[in-house]
Amino acid sequence: MTATEARGTKRKPAQIVDMSWDPITRIVGNLGIYTKIDFANREVVECHSTSSLFRGYSVFMRGKDPRDAGFITSRICGICGDNHTTCSNYAQQMAYGVKPPPLADTIVNLGEAAEYIFDHTIFQDNLVFVDFCEAMVKATNPSVLARAERTEARSGSIHGYRTVADIMRAFNPFEGEVYKEALKVSRITREMFCLMEGRHVHPSTLYPGGVGTMPQPTTFTDYLSRLMRVLDFVKKAVAMNDDVFDFFYEALPGYEEVGRRRIMLGCWGAWQNQDVCDYRYETMSEWGRAMYVTPGVIVDGKLVTNDLVDINLGIRVLLGSSYYEDWANEEPFVTRDPLGNPVDMRHPWNQTTVPMPQKRDFDGNYSWVMSPRWYDKNSGEHLALDTGGGPLARLWSTALNGLVDTPYVKATGHSVRISLPKSEQLPEMTLEWEIPRWSNTLERDRARPYFVAYAAAMAFQFLEQAMTAVRAGETKVFENYEVPDEAIGCGFHEAVRGVLSHHLVIKDKKIANYHPYPPTPWNGSPRDIYGTPGPYEDAVQGQPIFEENDPDDFKGVDIMRTVRSFDPCLPCGVHMYLGKGNTLTKLHSPTYGAAHA
Repeated sequence: MTATEARGTKRKPAQIVDMSWDPITRIVGNLGIYTKIDFANREVVECHSTSSLFRGYSVFMRGKDPRDAGFITSRICGICGDNHTTCSNYAQQMAYGVKPPPLADTIVNLGEAAEYIFDHTIFQDNLVFVDFCEAMVKATNPSVLARAERTEARSGSIHGYRTVADIMRAFNPFEGEVYKEALKVSRITREMFCLMEGRHVHPSTLYPGGVGTMPQPTTFTDYLSRLMRVLDFVKKAVAMNDDVFDFFYEALPGYEEVGRRRIMLGCWGAWQNQDVCDYRYETMSEWGRAMYVTPGVIVDGKLVTNDLVDINLGIRVLLGSSYYEDWANEEPFVTRDPLGNPVDMRHPWNQTTVPMPQKRDFDGNYSWVMSPRWYDKNSGEHLALDTGGGPLARLWSTALNGLVDTPYVKATGHSVRISLPKSEQLPEMTLEWEIPRWSNTLERDRARPYFVAYAAAMAFQFLEQAMTAVRAGETKVFENYEVPDEAIGCGFHEAVRGVLSHHLVIKDKKIANYHPYPPTPWNGSPRDIYGTPGPYEDAVQGQPIFEENDPDDFKGVDIMRTVRSFDPCLPCGVHMYLGKGNTLTKLHSPTYGAAHA
């Protein structure tokens, strides 16, 4: 009996088995996923997400020269360190009152575009797609693979594969054609990145006030030649992903419930518009909306706000199930923002990190990750926003806002249209990502190749801006500044896997408080003080299991697909502790677990 058939019948007596995956390597330490699975009814009934490593950047940043912040915080992550440097520089530029020359902003945008193409490609094609490749599907869902062998790939004229199974074979690790081609693309796109930011992944040419990149014509033509070399792959990737994910919906009715959670997405915006952005807090609402990825908080499919001031003031850092002492009784660093709005004690500007190591207790504290939430003043809820792995929130917010209107990317209110020029093998193409029905595993993964195309398209625009400036002799790339005695600043950006903010407080020309909030704490947070689970926990808990294996041979592929869909950074380090499984209970009640269904 298949998982689909099992879920369609009357509920059976529960067979609860305790299973864990620990560690799943990620940005801020080791991620563990601990579940209780009801194998009789093929569903996850409980999930806890835990991180067992304390990093403490917010502790040792205190007292440092603020100009070092970008270089230090890039070491938070060995994957998207440039996103931290960029965001830190945004926060510093606000604090110092400096606006980089337009060409410097364009160079940063080009570097970040290359990073998105590089990182999303290597993650999707060399890590995520291992869970959808022929070898994995054969081991977990042989009936699905048999159907894939008989199913014609709808976009075969674009990517060249006849059946869905042929695509799956192309993603087999180390052997598949697409798997190997993606590794070549990662090398080329890293070269693009280094042309702009000097070094991957810790930039050597990004500073507050501008860049150290020499803006020669060949700098941009070298970037362009590499961009053209990967453009065929970018187009094919969208078609291949659409074919595979559409097939999964058809082959496994009900698969839309895997990793599905309430639509609560956050996007902080990416790629500054050099004509509008001056990095001042007082004008942040305007230049935030002018970004080439539009910021937004989306709840139940509706746009709550696209105002970076509102987004900033709504951030709350809750403790709940994490290993820290509360700072509620400390002196606040910032009581009002530069516009006079009150700043909450649980805002990152006022946070004090006091680590409290202790034994893991799933009924108490069990993670080093805090629980950032966004306070919706209209509903009074502390929302456990997720990033959809980054691309889903970015595309959804940009589409709903309908503000981005460039020759290469247009937001329509319900979709994002991406125009790519003719490449070596394929003609000019316009791709359209449409707002999906669900925020689930497959749609998080589907959004990723579309955003690679989005980044490639915007790179063409940034190249045109850069070369126009160089031809006009406007080659200044740095603006001098003075570090003030006292100041505050905040930077908002999109790391590859989602929302990224840096909050800085300067006193006596030194860092008095500094808190970076990358996407991993948002997505991987534990239960907060209100008992609300974090997005990993929420997405896994209650999801159906479609894997055909019994507990003895269970690989947890549906759970891993869900966790990986959030892009928790280097999930190739997954190790599963299982053995034969530990049966906890067998309850003979036909209604058991109904609340989790």
